[in-house]
Amino acid sequence: MKGKYSYIGVALIMLIFGIIFIPKIVSRIQNDDVVRNDRMSASAEVQANRGELSYVEVDGVPKKVPEFAFINQDSLYITNEDFKGKVFLVEFFFTRCPSICPIMNQNLVSIQNEFKGNDNLGFASFTIDPEHDTSLVLKKYAEKYGITNPNWHLMTGDKNRIYELSNTGFNIFAKENPNVAGGFEHSGFFALIDKKGFLRSRKDKYANPIVYYRGTVTEEQGEYNGEKEQISILKEDIKKLLKE
Repeated sequence: MKGKYSYIGVALIMLIFGIIFIPKIVSRIQNDDVVRNDRMSASAEVQANRGELSYVEVDGVPKKVPEFAFINQDSLYITNEDFKGKVFLVEFFFTRCPSICPIMNQNLVSIQNEFKGNDNLGFASFTIDPEHDTSLVLKKYAEKYGITNPNWHLMTGDKNRIYELSNTGFNIFAKENPNVAGGFEHSGFFALIDKKGFLRSRKDKYANPIVYYRGTVTEEQGEYNGEKEQISILKEDIKKLLKE
């Protein structure tokens, strides 16, 4: 009999607990006060919204721009040292590209014009089709797209070194593929480099660095094929690095 009354007592306590606390829990859920299990902690969200630019790290070490040396559109020898003390963007493209390259360079020209006259901003464009894209071809391409920034170097050189720089140095995918339009596959990303030569990027809503910026959607488009433009935020982040 004693066990029966104990059971009734426990049940009564549970009932009272439910009456008092469940409405409060429901209210907290409705007001989004309960921590959500989506990798987002309060501190992470705060960090992501600060607008701070993080360092892109590999094995916990901030990644620095690899050394390189190529010939630009003016037949001048250009190395990573020529960008020292400048904020600059890196892309891999080719002049005969029938798909994303025109959009990418349209976006870079937009950035060039946004910061017209600022000598602390540069661009490093590496062709992944160096056998065709000679200095003369790159020069004509620069004229066609209205490339006027003196720190914008369109570079060509040894194919193996370019692909090593792309796929290993920057981890920006590029390769030859005769089965695709134009004969080459590559991503449409831009890498952002600070004045000291470190790769930088803003953080996503989970406080993780986005690493690269999408160059295949224009600001005017806003969104294309489900991908949102990132040129506007790239311009914002360039301004931040120029002030550092």
